[in-house]
Amino acid sequence: MRVRERAEEILRRLAGHHARLREDQWRAISALVEEKRRVLCVQRTGWGKSAVYFVATALLRAQGSTGPTVIVSPLLALMRNQVEAAERAGIKARTINSANLDDWDAIHADIAAGDVDVLLISPERLNNPDFRDNVLPKLASTTGLLVVDEAHCVSDWGHDFRPDYRRLRTFLAELPPGTPVLATTATANQRVTDDVAEQLGDALVLRGTLERDSLRLGVLSLESPAARLAWLGEHLDTLPGSGIVYTLTVAAATETAEFLRQRGYSVASYSGQADDAARQQAEQDLLDNKLKALVATSALGMGFDKPDLGFVVHLGAPPSPIAYYQQVGRAGRAVKNAEVLLLPGREDAAIWRYFASLAFPPEQQVREVLHALDAAGRPLSTQALEPMVDLRRTRLEMMLKVLDVDGAVRRVRGGWVATGEPWVYDTARLRRVAAAREKEQDSMREYVATTGCRMEFLRRSLDDPGAEPCGRCDGCAGAFVTAEVSAPALAAANAFLGRAGVDIAPKKLWPTGLDEVRGKISADDQAAPGRAVGRLSDLGWGGRLRELVGTDAPDGPVPDDITGAVVEVLKDWSRGSDPWAQRPVAVVGIASRRRPALVGSLAARIAEIGRLRMLGLVEPGPQAPPSGGGARGNSAQRVRALHDAFEIGPELAAALSAVDGPVLLVDDLVDSGWTMTLVSRALRAAGAPAVLPFALAVAG
Repeated sequence: MRVRERAEEILRRLAGHHARLREDQWRAISALVEEKRRVLCVQRTGWGKSAVYFVATALLRAQGSTGPTVIVSPLLALMRNQVEAAERAGIKARTINSANLDDWDAIHADIAAGDVDVLLISPERLNNPDFRDNVLPKLASTTGLLVVDEAHCVSDWGHDFRPDYRRLRTFLAELPPGTPVLATTATANQRVTDDVAEQLGDALVLRGTLERDSLRLGVLSLESPAARLAWLGEHLDTLPGSGIVYTLTVAAATETAEFLRQRGYSVASYSGQADDAARQQAEQDLLDNKLKALVATSALGMGFDKPDLGFVVHLGAPPSPIAYYQQVGRAGRAVKNAEVLLLPGREDAAIWRYFASLAFPPEQQVREVLHALDAAGRPLSTQALEPMVDLRRTRLEMMLKVLDVDGAVRRVRGGWVATGEPWVYDTARLRRVAAAREKEQDSMREYVATTGCRMEFLRRSLDDPGAEPCGRCDGCAGAFVTAEVSAPALAAANAFLGRAGVDIAPKKLWPTGLDEVRGKISADDQAAPGRAVGRLSDLGWGGRLRELVGTDAPDGPVPDDITGAVVEVLKDWSRGSDPWAQRPVAVVGIASRRRPALVGSLAARIAEIGRLRMLGLVEPGPQAPPSGGGARGNSAQRVRALHDAFEIGPELAAALSAVDGPVLLVDDLVDSGWTMTLVSRALRAAGAPAVLPFALAVAG
């Protein structure tokens, strides 16, 4: 049987008896199977990239390929979809990831026995020391086909660059000559395409049109978070089928899902902070159409495959048209019409700036890490490194992964070691990448404002040479949904978002790696559970609180509307579902260098309204770091900086020794939480029977 006929037969098993290979699908399969080439497919979502590697796998295995197809895939959800799809084509697929640790030994045995056709692994596995040193070399030597899914993650020019993907260079270098390689993506402009193709080597690039004729794009510019939430609550049931509502933050996903459930919708929230079981259940419920919508962060972006998804709504704009195209591409793959709506917010740019601030650190901090590793003479874990460099753990780990790929450090059992290899901080490239990110943000603003064709705009952003007006979007055919929100719906949203009050969980463990403190925080030193008016990322109070405690916020007395919210939070705290154990009898403020008027007036107003004794302020010593302002250091550095940095003056100490009940400790912003923890400890040591933390805002 001719190879193409055999390929068509496998495709029909995979996708149904009416399925036929597209011409570029066949070109890719032929190049992989018959020519053993490297291929880069840049094709729209729904084009059938997975069909290429499953058909190619079946053909290669029939030829007697020595080993399985290895698919490097970014998210667990995508892996689960792929395993199920492979089974339909008679292909045995297994996956190695952080969620199935107990199965690894059995999977390795099945691979050795030749019983696995497809092995899916996460990019993080490539940088695991045991996997890299013991599994990867053998796997590379026997791989029948390497597939790099979502290959734009390889490029630091791409909108979703992931350092772990750079380890693929090592994998590629260790493949035997003639091993076919397939890289796939739907979201790569020409610069990213060229970068990925260069990393692959002599690659056949198959780039197709990015037109999605099932999608109808629109933008609704509503004046406030409440108006956007009200619109969604009032119009969600008019959108076709089931779909995804994307938000920019975890807090927004949680709030939106809660509000929609209150309005009678069957929805679930989805984020990277949820445990794997909860995410799997939410995915399955949407696949089974048990949900009207999944309210998700970008954690769902590349990791979900539901061909009949009827709509995608964004509450807030992603930072680039390329990222936006990738997310909306989840809709309309097997239905004729799907609706895509963007509801941008004024707060979007602030969220973009925050995530941009987590980019690759400045050279000085990188050099500090390299020096610490070199001086240690032994492996250091990220926890051990934290007291030595002022970077939060996620950012520190990202930096170490990049340094690992660059050859400056190496991950081993027990942590990281310096290799001693020379390393250059590529300032020019980092600046170019940062400039590209800013340009993408400007382009996203242009997308929101354009009166032209929105699909054409997105296609041009991805350098699609065939971009032309779609004739369907609100720019081409006019608005297809109303922007009207009824008074009752808006009132309900305002009432929901107007609720004040979030918990402040007390710290119970000191950071590791410190000489000053270690282990558990003594019960006699701990603060009690506390409260704040809201989070800076909240849809409701977030914007108002950022005006008061944001980095550039001016100082001034606490406003009346905020005082009202404070009173409501304290009332709820006193008689709600989880009330304080005993009513506070006194108030102490944490003196602020940045916002003395705000904190001082807040503490005084609480004491006045609650008829509590105002004991005074805990003053920071001369070596104390600035309060507020978004200090983003890691916990170890923060505790070291704050340890013994606050002074309990004689008058305050005398007053504390005389109180016979809890003290309400007042601050403007809780970021890391260590200021509250250490000041509470000092108050307890000075005689306070208990300390109840209270703040206007919680970061995050």
